[in-house]
Amino acid sequence: MKRNIYSAFLFLLAVTLIGQDRKIPVESKFETNDEVVIKGKKVPFKATAGTQPVWSNDGHPVATLFYTYYERTDVSDKDARPLVISFNGGPGSASVWMHLAYTGPRILKIDDEGYPIQPYGVKDNPHSILDVADIVFVNPVNTGYSRIVDPKANRKQFFGVNQDIKYLAEWINTFVTRNNRWNSPKYLIGESYGTTRVSGLSLELQNNQWMFLNGVILVSPTELGIDRSGPVEMANRLPYFTAAAWYHKQLPADLQSKDLDEVLAMSESYTQNELLPVLAKGWMATDTEKNEAIRNFSKYSGLSEAVIRDHNLDVPESFFWKDLLRDEGFTVGRLDSRYKGIDRMAAGMRPDYNSELDSWLHSFTPAINSYFKNYLKFETDVKYNMFGPVSPWDRSGDNTGENLRQAMAMNPYLHVMTQSGYYDGATTYYNAKYNMWHMDPSGRLKDRMSFKGYRSGHMMYLRAEDLKNANDDIRDFIQKSLPAAGTPAKY
Repeated sequence: MKRNIYSAFLFLLAVTLIGQDRKIPVESKFETNDEVVIKGKKVPFKATAGTQPVWSNDGHPVATLFYTYYERTDVSDKDARPLVISFNGGPGSASVWMHLAYTGPRILKIDDEGYPIQPYGVKDNPHSILDVADIVFVNPVNTGYSRIVDPKANRKQFFGVNQDIKYLAEWINTFVTRNNRWNSPKYLIGESYGTTRVSGLSLELQNNQWMFLNGVILVSPTELGIDRSGPVEMANRLPYFTAAAWYHKQLPADLQSKDLDEVLAMSESYTQNELLPVLAKGWMATDTEKNEAIRNFSKYSGLSEAVIRDHNLDVPESFFWKDLLRDEGFTVGRLDSRYKGIDRMAAGMRPDYNSELDSWLHSFTPAINSYFKNYLKFETDVKYNMFGPVSPWDRSGDNTGENLRQAMAMNPYLHVMTQSGYYDGATTYYNAKYNMWHMDPSGRLKDRMSFKGYRSGHMMYLRAEDLKNANDDIRDFIQKSLPAAGTPAKY
């Protein structure tokens, strides 16, 4: 009898589930209250995990964006409380990375250098910026739990440099209005492609949403549409090569014995003042100049002179990742060259896989899926897209570096800070500096720009020491970019 009742229950359950689509609700909100100890003090907060629609021009939802919003609950004056709006990159990447490893109140369990450990999970983040600012982590369309909800919607309205900026600005306007944060000082932080996103948003928010910012934080920035083709692109790789080679002890003894900062200063000076002029000459360079350049390139890169000569001093990053430790049987990571990989064969021009990315997915994926269910009480059958389908991505019209410069010129309150890891081979620290130098070639805005470097890679915050330092740098940046009461925004 019990078996028949149980069978009947399963049948009714199956009938109930038939026809139900696996989809995310257009509007949802799950709230929890918690606390975390930051800088030795308890910080109570409310966490809201939910979805908010993206509307078409005629006002019906075409997509929904999943977000997580952290608000400190013992603060009475929200008007003076900064709001940080956080984006990751890809462009198809979810907000998981900075959310669960950098600025949020919880970070994933990893070792002090950022490598996976078991059991997986999360722990309190004693360095979170939640003590000084509220934070919302936003997932653009098709990342995280965010999805297109109108089957007739044109994908092209979401997947491109300027399309992405346009709809996200509208979404931010709605979020700020719903949560009554118009009077709050506002900051954007973006990592990797997210720097393209927030640089463009800085001007889009000003021009079309009439929302003015206090700061933009660029974590491991992309090129931001700033041209560096030809000899500049070739030369700019060398300081990163120096950093990675120093870490793996591949530099000559006289350089290897020096501190990283000193070695990088030497490599940068050589790159700017000697290597670039030789590369600009092309075949007009004399044999003496070319041979000297090859010798110094080898000295600062850890690569052989023969390899550099064979490449005509134009050594791709992908070849460097394959060749630096080839004799030892390892490759080095693209996004973080501290990580080693093992290829099928030593021969070849590039690694078989990105050793650092697989390591990160190893620890992040179980942690974020568990975190939403067990901590934030957000449950869904929709898959959390660590990387979502956003191709083809329209990269035309990328003027985001100029967008950010223009936003700064129009808004005397607006400050910019760049954060880069020295061992990042995808968005190198030296190119991040180059962005600042050429975003504002007049130099009239340079007092509102700053750069911070760290002894780690693309996600510098995975290393325990840099997690503390990088969050402290954000905390200081926010405090310094808040004008004294009554200070007018004028030149």
